Amino acid sequence: MTAFTTPACAKKTGMLKSLRHLLLFVAFLALASVLARADDASITHAKIDLSEEGYALNANFSFDLSQILIDALAHGVALHFVTELRIERPRWYWFDKLIVHRRLEYRLAYHAITRSYRLNIGSLHRNFDSLDDAVHTMERIRNLHIAPPGTFNPNDKYEVTLRFFHNTALLPKPFQLSALTNGKWDFGTGRKKWSFTSEMAEPEEATPPEEEGEEETIQEEVVTEE
Repeated sequence: MTAFTTPACAKKTGMLKSLRHLLLFVAFLALASVLARADDASITHAKIDLSEEGYALNANFSFDLSQILIDALAHGVALHFVTELRIERPRWYWFDKLIVHRRLEYRLAYHAITRSYRLNIGSLHRNFDSLDDAVHTMERIRNLHIAPPGTFNPNDKYEVTLRFFHNTALLPKPFQLSALTNGKWDFGTGRKKWSFTSEMAEPEEATPPEEEGEEETIQEEVVTEE
C-alpha cells in the first residue's frame, strides 16, 4: 500500500515541530536566566536575637550589582531594593498564620553633580563616595527590630523566610517594560528559610561588634499580626 501525505498534514506537522522548538528555546532562556541570577546574591548569615526591646534580625548578604543596574545608576535611574522577613506559625488545619512581616526598603541613586551615591534606608539617608561603600551598607543588617517581647510562644515552632531583592515595580515606566523581557534587571538572593523557636534566640550581646554608623539602618516600623 502506498502512503500519501497531504500538504495540509505536512504543514501542520511542521508547525508543531516549530512550536515545540520554540517552547524548548523559551524554557532554555528561562532556565539560563534563573541560573544566572542564582549567583547574583546570597545570604551568608541570618539569625534572630533577643534583647530587652524584643527580637531583632542580624544578617549578612553578599552580592555584586549587575552591569545593567550599574549603568542605570550612572544615567540617573534610582534603584529600589527590599529586605523582606516573614515569620509564620504552621497550622495543620489551615494556612500558616503570619506573625511578623517586615520590609526594610532601600533607595540608591547617583548624583552626578556631587559624584556621590545617596542611599535612603527607610526615612534615613547616607551619602557615599563610591558604589562599593553603598552596596556594603546594604549587605549588612544589625539589630533590626522585628517584634516586641512575648510575640512568640515558647511552645510553638515558627518558619522564617528572608530574602533581598531589586524591586523592579518602582523603576520608571520605560525601564519596567525592559525588565519584563530582560532578566538582568531581576536581582536578589532567593528565599532563605529556617525554623525558629523563641528559645533559639540568643541575647543581643552575642552579635559580633560592627563599625560605627551601621546601626542607623535598622530603625523602621515593624508590622505584626495577631
